[in-house]
Amino acid sequence: MIRPIDFKPMPGSTSKVNSSQLQDVKAANDVQMIVPHFVERAVKGLPQMLNPGTGIFCYKLKRATAGVVQEGVSPRYTAMTLLGLNRLEQSGRPSPVAVKPVLERLLTNTDWADNIGDVGVLLWLAAQVAPHLAGELDSRLQISTALSRFTDARQSVTMHLAWFLTGLSYYSHTSNNPQRIREMARETYSLLIQNQGEYGYFGHMATDRSLKGTVRGRIGSFADQVYPIYAMTQYSQALGDDSALRRASKCAHAICEAQGPLGQWWWHYDSRSGRVFEEYPVFSVHQHGMAPMTLLALSKVSGSNFDQWIYKGLDWISGRNELCVNMQDESASLIWRCVRQSALKRYSNALFGARRKGQPHGPDGLAVLFECRPYELGWLLYGLVGLLY
Repeated sequence: MIRPIDFKPMPGSTSKVNSSQLQDVKAANDVQMIVPHFVERAVKGLPQMLNPGTGIFCYKLKRATAGVVQEGVSPRYTAMTLLGLNRLEQSGRPSPVAVKPVLERLLTNTDWADNIGDVGVLLWLAAQVAPHLAGELDSRLQISTALSRFTDARQSVTMHLAWFLTGLSYYSHTSNNPQRIREMARETYSLLIQNQGEYGYFGHMATDRSLKGTVRGRIGSFADQVYPIYAMTQYSQALGDDSALRRASKCAHAICEAQGPLGQWWWHYDSRSGRVFEEYPVFSVHQHGMAPMTLLALSKVSGSNFDQWIYKGLDWISGRNELCVNMQDESASLIWRCVRQSALKRYSNALFGARRKGQPHGPDGLAVLFECRPYELGWLLYGLVGLLY
């Protein structure tokens, strides 16, 4: 049973509930009723993304004249999708794709995991779906040397460190040597939080370890916010570290305060200034997958209620967006990837600065990208199934 929600001001806020906020609550209570449709869309959409030749999931589906066509394969996306399908099975519903055969094919060769991020995703997957295999993966992937061996770890790439921290946090519950794993988790956490600015936002990577980091390290994507929130939430549970939960909450509050008027989760954030750096594209997976899975996990541990912002983000999918387009395509059993700007408009915004708060939004230079990637539907299941069962 989906619960009705009540508005709760942002923790730490003393502001009163205004009419706009009450309207947001009403819209949220309305959009809750379509959450089952999102789940059904993922259940129906994922089987067509399984590549028949390799037995793992494709890189993406693209709309074509004759329907939708697969393009490439992705072990990383397969791992993420399996996490979502496993969550569906845990809820008591059968998976539309048999998880075990796909997992076996994925783990046959793990050479593709050539960075600390993918190693983290694999460890996360094993710890949650097949914990009896986690120890073997620990040895095969040489977890103990990962922080020194991989370039993305040495450069402190935020998203990848967050994936690794999540994997370690889950693995610490089942490892034969939990103390070693917890020590690695502490080291990873220490690296990760160095990328968090005073306003709560994370930059993309360390600013002092590479030329790329010097140039753009302080600018973090939405993924650079939600994956650390999720990782620090799991880390706080695994190691009993309240400071990690406070940091996760600070970042969560920051992205909620910055959410667009139509529920948009924006694309890039400046960890130094605490401002939205770039708004578009607005990705559907952020709206229906990554924000819900992260904020619901944090809510469960911290007690904070993020329902209002979660449901406003979901409403964007259903047509209350800049283009008044329902991003769900029933005929294709997919949710289209994003609303994006033309290259000219995007570069113009980058050159002259992002929109100031309060400036109206319109369809100027915006269009839907008609493709979908399997991890998007996987994260949808990982996050939203918990609202239903």
